[in-house]
Order: sequence, then C-alpha cells, then structure tokens
Amino acid sequence: MMSSPVLSIVVPCYNEQEVFYFCLNELSSRMDDMIQKGKIDKQSHIVFIDDGSKDETWNLIETSSIKHSFVKGIKLSRNKGHQTALMAGLSTCTDSDISVSIDADLQDDSSVIEKMVDEYRAGCDIVYGVRNDRTSDTYFKKFSAELFYKLMFLMGVNQVSNHADFRLLSKRALNSLLQYKEQNLYIRGLIPLIGYPSTKVFYSRSERAAGESKYPLKKMLSLALEGITSFSITPLRIVSALGFSISILSSIGVLYTLIQYILGHTVSGWASVILAILFIGGVQMLCLGIIGEYVGKIYIESKNRPKYFIEKDTRDEK
Repeated sequence: MMSSPVLSIVVPCYNEQEVFYFCLNELSSRMDDMIQKGKIDKQSHIVFIDDGSKDETWNLIETSSIKHSFVKGIKLSRNKGHQTALMAGLSTCTDSDISVSIDADLQDDSSVIEKMVDEYRAGCDIVYGVRNDRTSDTYFKKFSAELFYKLMFLMGVNQVSNHADFRLLSKRALNSLLQYKEQNLYIRGLIPLIGYPSTKVFYSRSERAAGESKYPLKKMLSLALEGITSFSITPLRIVSALGFSISILSSIGVLYTLIQYILGHTVSGWASVILAILFIGGVQMLCLGIIGEYVGKIYIESKNRPKYFIEKDTRDEK
C-alpha cells in the first residue's frame, strides 16, 4: 500500500494582502482534513511566493511562517510575473512527493485538491484542474476565454482547454518540468510536453474572495502572445504565405499593366496605386513585427540570465 505522500501547496502572491488570510485558513483547513484522513503526510506544507508585492503581503507571509510550522515563504527580489514566480515556488518542492499549484485569490476550488491526491494515488503523475462552468464570468470574459483557447489551438499550441495553473505534479513530473530552462515561460504549454500518465478533475470557479484581479485584458493578451511565440512557428508560416500571396497578386498586376501599355491604353488610377503601396507597406511592417518578436525571444534566451533572485526565504530561519 502506498504511504501517505508529502504535499507542497504552492501559492504565487502579488499584492494579495486582502485575501491572504482567507487563502491561508482555507488551504490549511483542507490540508488538515487530508492529514486526518491519512491521504497526505503530516510534513505537508504551504509555500507562499511573494512576487515583489508592494503592499503588506510579504509581512503577512513572514508572520504566518513564524506562527505556523507548515507555512513557508519565499520573497523574490522584484516582480517577475506569475509564471516565473510559480516556477520559483515549484523549484523549492523537489523533496516533496507531490506539489499542487493554486492562485491566492481562491477562485479555484480548493476542495478539488483532495480529488487530485486521490488520482495521484491511483497512478497519475499529472492532474489538471479544469473548469466546467463559467457562469461566474461576464460575457466578455467568456468570449475572450473561448477566443483565447481557439486561437492557441489554431496556432498549434498543445494545452488543456479551460485549465490555468491549478494542477498536481508528482515528484518525477516536477523534476522533468524543471529541466526546461527557457526564459520565456508558459507553463501551461510545457506540462503536456512532459508526458507521463495524466487525468483531469473538474470544478466550478468562484468569485474572487477579495481584492482585484491580477490578470486584466492586457496581461491575458500578453500571456497569449507568450504562449504562441514560445510554442508555435505558425505565425512565421502565415507571414511566408502572406508574402507569397502578395507576390502572386503583384505579378498579376504588373502583367496587366504591361498588356495595357502594349495595347496603347492609358493606365489611370493614382489613388489605387497609393493605396496599394500603403497596404503593402503596412503588411511589411506587421510581418517585420512578428519576425522581430521571435528574434527578440532568441536574443533573450541566448543571454541565459537567471530567471529570478530570492531575497528572503523563511525556510532558512527555521
């Protein structure tokens, strides 16, 4: 019979002072319940990662880590973004048997963590938390989310629909994830590349307990761009196809102009020529922008700089 695994719950935080104690109380309650049932080991713990918060988030984490032995805190030297903060937290959990990542806003159903543990004990290395209900979302949020997943699929990015970063990883799945060294992180796309037995557990997402969302439209668009350019070269192929199509059309236009000239017809249309030049110029700038995005990523990756620096770690104080 499998012994009770040590669980690490990883929680990235950025300006979460309003919701922190709600999050701590709920996750600690879930963890205590699973310990009492013998599903996880009593050495299980919660790791909070402060992603350069400007409010009192770190002070709350530090105070809680002194008060509770199961709370561990890591403070990054500056804000590096959700994906990097999550990876920083996961990298501290390599001694645990399983790790679960969840956001501090409590919109993901923490009761599902127990189901994830059950699936792990049944033999799965990766368990995805997947939303099956968007009734709490606004119409715009639903529309943009559906558009996001369709766009990612069309661009060839392999990811689980309606899954964000609420998931369980076994020790070997986590160690495999940490072997990916790229600077441009899109963890939702990296996890399916690992392989290993996986499954899904479904849940309904709730309203945010307190505070404001840290993922407005601007960040969602940035995340989509990060995912597409990190995992797909489809945009480059679209650029090539577009360039080829414009070349064909231009050749037809040149041929038409020559025929008209030979027949002695005056070719008028100054406005249409200017519009054609502006159109082609705009397309060229768009194509250069897409190519530049990929070149920029190559430039960043080639430097191989550290992803983050840890300023404080409460584990060193225990």
